[in-house]
Amino acid sequence: MDMIAVRLGTRQGLPAALRGTSCPKRCVTAAADSPQPEDLGRHISRRASRPDPSGPAPTSGSYLRRGRAGALAGLGYGTFCVRRWCRNELYTGIGAPLSLLKRTVLIARGFNSQQAEVVVSALMRTTNSNMDVIYKDMVTKVQQEIMLQTVMSHIAAVKKDMVILERSEFSTLLTENEKVKIEVLQLKVQLNDVMNKVRSDTILEMNLEKSRVKEMRTENERKVLAARTQMMEMNSEQDRQITQTNMKIDTEVAGLKTLLESHKLDTVKYLAGSVFTCLTVVLGFYRIWM
Repeated sequence: MDMIAVRLGTRQGLPAALRGTSCPKRCVTAAADSPQPEDLGRHISRRASRPDPSGPAPTSGSYLRRGRAGALAGLGYGTFCVRRWCRNELYTGIGAPLSLLKRTVLIARGFNSQQAEVVVSALMRTTNSNMDVIYKDMVTKVQQEIMLQTVMSHIAAVKKDMVILERSEFSTLLTENEKVKIEVLQLKVQLNDVMNKVRSDTILEMNLEKSRVKEMRTENERKVLAARTQMMEMNSEQDRQITQTNMKIDTEVAGLKTLLESHKLDTVKYLAGSVFTCLTVVLGFYRIWM
C-alpha cells in the first residue's frame, strides 16, 4: 500500500488506519508467507519448462513464452488482489474524512445532504477508476527480478540451442554447398559443350547458305544473260523481217506504179483512137451529106 501511496502522490493524506492495515489475502505486504525470489523463480521456471505429453516437442522459444506467461499470470493475480483490497479499504478507511468533507465543505457551500452524497459518490467512482488504471501498469520489485531471472535463463537456453543448431547445420550446409558447386561445374562444362556445338553448327549452316546463295546468283546471272541474248536475236530477226517486208512493199509499189503508167498509156491510146474514129465517121457522114 506504501507503493500505491507513493505512486498516487497522496501518502501524506491517507489515514493511519488505511496505512496500517494489511491485505486479507497477503498478496503484497505479507512477505513472510510469500515465497522468496529464488524459490518463486525456480517454481515459475519449472512450471514454464514442464513439457506437455499430449502436444508437440517444445522448443526454446516455447519455453520462453511459457515462462513469461506464467510470470505475468502471477503478476496479474497480485495486481487484481491489490486493486480489490484497496477499493474495499478505501470505502471503509476514509469514511470519516469524507463525512467531515461532506458536513463542513459541501454543506458550507450551499449543498444539501443528498447533493453532498451524490458528489462524494461521483468522486469515489472517479478515484476508484483512476486507481484501477494506474494499477494496471504497476509491478513490484520482487516480480521484476523474477521475470528478469526467468528471461535470462531462457535466453541462455536459446543461445545454447542456437550453438547446437549452428554446429549441426553448418556441416550440413558445407556438404550441400560442395554438392551444389560440383553440380554447377558440371552444368558449366555441359553448357560450354552445347554452346560450342551450336556455334559450329551455326557456322557450318551459314557457310552452306552462303555457297547456296552464290550458286543461285550465278545461275540467275546466266539465265539473265541467256534471256538477253535471246531477246537480242529476236530483235535482229524482227528487224530483218521488217527490212525484207519494206523491200517487198517497195518492189510491189514500183510494179504497181509501172502497171499504172502502162494502163494510162493504153487508155490514152484508146481515147485517141476513139476520137480519131469518131472524127472519121463524122467526116464520112459529112461527105455523104454534102
